[in-house]
Order: sequence, then C-alpha cells, then structure tokens
Amino acid sequence: MKKLNIALVSIGRVNFDMALAEAVTEKFRSQLIMNGLRIVTQEGILTDVVAASEAVERLRGQEFDLMLVFQVTFADSSILMTLADNLEFPIFIWGIPDERTGGRLRLNSLCGINLAAHALTLNQRKYGYAFAPIDDNAAMGKLRTAVGAASVYRRLKSARIGLVGQHPDGMDTCHLDTAALQQRLGVGVKQFDLDTVFTQIRAVKPEQIAPVRTKLEKQLDNLTELDQSQVSGTLSTYQVLKEQVKENQLDAMAVRCWPEFFTDLKCSACGAISMLTDDNTPASCEADMNGTVTQLILQWLSERPAFGTDIVAADYEKDEVVLWHCGLMPLAYADPASQPKATIHSNRELALLMEFTLKPGPVTVARLSRAGGELKLVIGRGRAISSDKSFSGTSGVIRFDHPAQEVIDTLLKNGLEHHVAVTYGDHYDELLLLAEMLDLPVLTL
Repeated sequence: MKKLNIALVSIGRVNFDMALAEAVTEKFRSQLIMNGLRIVTQEGILTDVVAASEAVERLRGQEFDLMLVFQVTFADSSILMTLADNLEFPIFIWGIPDERTGGRLRLNSLCGINLAAHALTLNQRKYGYAFAPIDDNAAMGKLRTAVGAASVYRRLKSARIGLVGQHPDGMDTCHLDTAALQQRLGVGVKQFDLDTVFTQIRAVKPEQIAPVRTKLEKQLDNLTELDQSQVSGTLSTYQVLKEQVKENQLDAMAVRCWPEFFTDLKCSACGAISMLTDDNTPASCEADMNGTVTQLILQWLSERPAFGTDIVAADYEKDEVVLWHCGLMPLAYADPASQPKATIHSNRELALLMEFTLKPGPVTVARLSRAGGELKLVIGRGRAISSDKSFSGTSGVIRFDHPAQEVIDTLLKNGLEHHVAVTYGDHYDELLLLAEMLDLPVLTL
C-alpha cells in the first residue's frame, strides 16, 4: 500500500473555544492515522502570522505530499496565505460543522474555510476542501484521493526518463517536447544514442542473461521453440536497458523499437519492453515519451504495472473496444485462464514477443496528449472482459464507461495519439485532481 504523507497544520483564533479546538484537533489526528495517512509533521494550532512564519521554516525541511490545513475555528486568511505564499505543496482545507445548541457559536469553522478558499482563489492557488465531521467517510475518501494525486504531482517534479533514439519518421504522435515536459510536469529526459545501446547489447554474454531466460522458460512454455539467437537479442536488450535504468536512476524508458531492432539487431524489442514494465519500470515502444510519462503516472497511482497500447478495433453492437500491441504487455496482466506464449512479430517475423489476452478487471486508460498543440490529460475507465485472442501478440477487450462509438468518436474527432496507457483499478478521480494540480485540461474517453 502506497504511503500517503501529509503535513497537518491547524488554524484557529483565540477568541473562539480553544479548549474544544484542541480536543477536536487531537481526535482529527487519530482519525487521519486510522485512515492510512502518515502525518510527517504536525503543527500546533496557529493563531497568528508570526506562528505561521515559524511553521513555514519548519515545514520547508520536510518531505510530504500535501499540506492539510485544518481550519478548526474561524480565522482570517492571513495565516493560511503565509503558508501558501511560501510553500509550494498542494493544499487541502478542512472545516467542521458546529453543533447547533442555541448557545455560543464555538468554532465557526465554515466561515474560516470560506475566507481561505476565497484567498487561495484570488491568488490562483489550487486546493481541495472538505466541510464535514472529522469521522466522515466520504470526506476522508476525498482527502485520500487528493493525497494520492499530490504524491504523483510531487514525484513528477524529480522524475527522469530514458530515451533510446528518436521516434520513427511519420510517428508524430510520439513527438517529444522536452521543454514542455520540464516546465509543466518537472520531468527530465536522459538521451541515449541508439548505436551506442546496440553496441552494449551485442556485448552481453550468455551467462548474463541466463537467469532471465530460466525465469521466462517457466512462464512461457514454448520459449525454446523460437530462434534462440533472436531470443538472446531481446533478452540482451532487456539486460542493457535494466542496467541503464539502475545506473542512471531512471524511472522509465522510451525506446525506438523499429526499424533498427529488426534490421540491425535481428530481434524484437517488444519482449524487453514487456519485461521492463513487469519490473515496474514503465517502458514504451516507438520512443513515445508522453506515453511513457502517462504509464509512469498510472503506475504510481495503482502501484502495479502500466503499459502502452493501441486502440485497434471496436464493435459498436457489443460495446467493445480492442486494445493491442505487437507483444509488449506485461505478463502480470495475462488472463490466468490461458497460458502465455512466446511468439514472433506479426509483420517482421522476429522474436521475442509475448502472446496472451488481458485478464478481466477494472482498468483506467489515460494519455498525456499534445493533440491541438497544447498538453492535456485524456482519461477513461472501464473493464477488461474475458475474451478469445483478438490478434496475435498481446491484446484485450475493454468495455469503457462510455459507449464504444463515443470512445472512437472522441479519439478521431480530437485527433488524439494512437497510443494510450493502461493499468488495473479505478484511478479516475485521482487523475482528475492531478490534472487540476498540473493545470492540464481534461478530455474524457
């Protein structure tokens, strides 16, 4: 289970019932921990700007994903804005209702978060919010979703992705804009020369790839039936890429998979990409950097592999959309009802690729898109269903939340890229919040 790290900051005013405020704050802290949130640091109730400034200095040295501001009583916005103006972390404000006793208004928390929301909006700061009792399950779920999105937001700021070669000619959907990735998301790119990588692949010795070959032989019952020189080329590719990930502290890899892997190395990169993705190092073909970034986002949200794929077919009557790519989906997602196999590329007739259909279950589909010239986040969700093999290689059948015809219409009407990223589980709400934090427009599939 992923760690959801927060800083808890309480804000109040001494004119209100501070004894009650302190008691409620302590109970709130316990509720947060019970709900799986890790409180990295906790400030006492801040009641003036001086205390807020001192808190800023303490918080600057801490590592957390989101600052949770508990507006335990009414206060003007000066305390909150002292924090917001000096700290770049995403903010979530929480206010609580007063008990209507006919007597004193003891906390007036709602008025406090109202002022806070207004000030944050005036200053163009994104924020999440809840106005609910401290044990409200829906509000706590909303907070957990916000922290999950904030965690990815923070991690993107230091993400590094390896790029082997450049995207093939005519594949404008895989275009790389390094400046946009750095400025909008914080993602850095490490470039690798394709010929240099090929030299390293050719230098791999048989004993270096023996362990992964043994492992694959247990997973793919026909591996020994393929051309072993081609299999060795793919396994050597995996070995070199894995070493580069470790040596350069990379989070993901985008690889120019054709035509040179086929024409020069006489093997396929697909199997290596599949194995890297299975290792929780998102990898893509055709040097699709934006696709790889999307895979990384989905992996961080789901804590399981995320792969790139094409949408290649749709049956409007059955409300089915077919996902396929040559053979690079991770083995972790093979339908347990059938045995995965090793295979060759359907067009180039070279090994090594995986062949299986996707297991059933809820899925999230996304794409960091530059269609129209501006970055946006495309998001969809649905369910993978049990199906016969649609095509050779790796494939799966999806029923989206929206009708299949609407999905294809959205894809074509908006001129979206031909690759999407997929992971299992429903991460739609977290992606919406992440897009808001990154100031990215959202398009729904």
